[in-house]
Amino acid sequence: MSGQALIWISGASAGIGAALAANVPWPDARVIDLSRRGGGAAAEHFAADLAEPAEWERVERHFAEELDGFDGERLVFVHNAGTVTPIGPAGDVDPAAYTRAVLLNSAAPQVLGRAFLRATAGLECEKHLVMLTSGAAKKPYAGWSAYNAGKAAVDHWVRTVGLEANGCRVVAVAPGVVDTAMQGEIRKVDERAFPSVERFRELRRTGGLSTPEAAAAGIWSVVERSLPSGSVVDLRDLLDL
Repeated sequence: MSGQALIWISGASAGIGAALAANVPWPDARVIDLSRRGGGAAAEHFAADLAEPAEWERVERHFAEELDGFDGERLVFVHNAGTVTPIGPAGDVDPAAYTRAVLLNSAAPQVLGRAFLRATAGLECEKHLVMLTSGAAKKPYAGWSAYNAGKAAVDHWVRTVGLEANGCRVVAVAPGVVDTAMQGEIRKVDERAFPSVERFRELRRTGGLSTPEAAAAGIWSVVERSLPSGSVVDLRDLLDL
C-alpha cells in the first residue's frame, strides 16, 4: 500500500459524511465508511452501530486488522457520526433514545478516537484524527441537551488529547449549519420541544444553509492546514486563521 492514504469516515452513508467520502482530496485513497447502513459514496463499508458500546470493540479490532502491515503515507479518521434526536426537554424525551444519543454523541467519539490513536501509535506516517463538532458546543439550546453536551465533550477531548505526544494531529471542526437530513428533522419539531426552531426554519428560507459538499471541502482543507494538534475551529472563521 505504499504511497496510499487509508481513510475512515464514520456516518458516511449520507449528509456531510457521504460528501466527505465523495470528495477525498487524495486520488489513491482507500475510504471506509463506519456506519449502520452504508450505501454512500465510500467504496467500502464496515457495518457498525456506533451507539452500541459492544460495537466499539469491533471497530477497534477492525482498525488493528486493517493497519497490520500498513506502509502507506497517510492515515485519517473523520468522526462524523452523531444525532440531534431526541429533541425536547431532557425529562420528557424517550429514555432509550436519549441514552443512545448520549452514547453516540459523547462516548463514541472519545472511545473510537482513543482506539484510532492506539492502533496508529507505532506507525511512522502522516496521521490525522478529525472530530466534527458544532457551535452548539458553546451555545446551549433548550431541547438539545444530549447534542450540546456531546459536542462540548468532543471539543474538550480534542483540546486535551492535543496536548499529548501521540504523533497524530487531532482537531475538531464545526462545519456550520448544513442542509442535511438532520436539519430537516430539526425544522419539523414543535416549538414546545425546541424553542429555537424558527431560527433554523428561517435559515432555510433565506438561503443561510451550507451544502454538504461545501462543508466537506472545508473539512478537507482543515486536514491539509498546519494547525496545531488540539485545535477546535469553525469553518465560518477560517478566513481569520
